[in-house]
Amino acid sequence: MANKLKIKKGDIVKIIAGDDKGKTGEVLVSMPASRQVIVKDCKVAKKTVKPDQDKNPNGGFVNKEMPIDISNVVKVEGE
Repeated sequence: MANKLKIKKGDIVKIIAGDDKGKTGEVLVSMPASRQVIVKDCKVAKKTVKPDQDKNPNGGFVNKEMPIDISNVVKVEGE
C-alpha cells in the first residue's frame, strides 16, 4: 500500500525547520514513497551541469530546488 500524504502539489506550505525556516512557498512536486516534497524557492542548491547541445551549450551552474522531508513543512490554511 502506498503512503498517503496530506500535502499535495499546488498546496501552500511553511517551512518549520532547517535553513529556510519561516519561508512559505508552493509545493511543486510531492514524493510519497520517500516522504519528501519540493517547495518553490526553498532549499535552493547550485548544481553544476555539463555542456549539451540542446538546453545548455556552455555548461555552468544551475539553481535547483532540493527535496525537503515532509516532517519539516506544515500546510498553511486559508491561503
